[in-house]
Amino acid sequence: MADQQLSAPSRALSGIRHINHDHRRGYVKIGNHLAQHRELSMTAIGLATHIQSLPTGSKVTIKALAERFPEGEVRIAAALRELETHGYLARLKERLPSGHVVTCTVSYNNPPARSTETHRERREPASAPRPDPDSDPDPEPAPAPAPEEVPEAEVPEVEIQARELLARLRLRDPRLVLSERDTVRLAPAAARWLERGLVPGAVVAALTRALPSATIHSPAALLAHRLREQLPPRIPDAWAAYPTVPDRVVHPLRSCEDCDRAFRSPVPGRCTSCAAAAPAA
Repeated sequence: MADQQLSAPSRALSGIRHINHDHRRGYVKIGNHLAQHRELSMTAIGLATHIQSLPTGSKVTIKALAERFPEGEVRIAAALRELETHGYLARLKERLPSGHVVTCTVSYNNPPARSTETHRERREPASAPRPDPDSDPDPEPAPAPAPEEVPEAEVPEVEIQARELLARLRLRDPRLVLSERDTVRLAPAAARWLERGLVPGAVVAALTRALPSATIHSPAALLAHRLREQLPPRIPDAWAAYPTVPDRVVHPLRSCEDCDRAFRSPVPGRCTSCAAAAPAA
């Protein structure tokens, strides 16, 4: 009886059981480094699988993917950034002969192998041929003109909102003046706050709370530190149905044209008291 029990085929009492059939056509091959990635979200893993299954030349813009899948543009943009961070995707700018700049998306199905080849090339550089001493060296070509800076062909809506949020910080504190380059650089970090359900007013309050009384020599470094270290956690999707507090717009300070009293308003004019007394006068 013991021999019969040992020779009987063993079955898993719990866990997944696989019933596999070979694919004859219409399949995509992915590695476990993607399917079992520890840091990528399920949305990013599924999006990478879909992109690798597409033929060359297919559109993988945020709008095109949002029309294909039920996830919105915000979640798709976040998943694309995850894939770029871990080397599964690269979005490059290329200039056409007509002068237009287009975005070229490159998909890498095996980033670990690509990083290994890059490391090997760095360790074993190709030996350059020695110049012939009898031949005259060719004159150096003139440097090519630098391409003109063009705006990005596609910027997610949440990053545009994050740039406006960062630009308005100087209205809360004049020391938080950011350059345009710093605003573009910090926008993805601020967009992560907005993607987690915070209204712009809450993000501004968190970034400007308890600022140092001394001079702020580098406002960009201060904001980058707060955006990175104070990032709030994600909330479950079930909580997304709860109503959120509407954002409160903070208008700049104005001086009343009559009494010179300070008041907040989107446009210059009179304060509330002077405006109420004007019809009576």
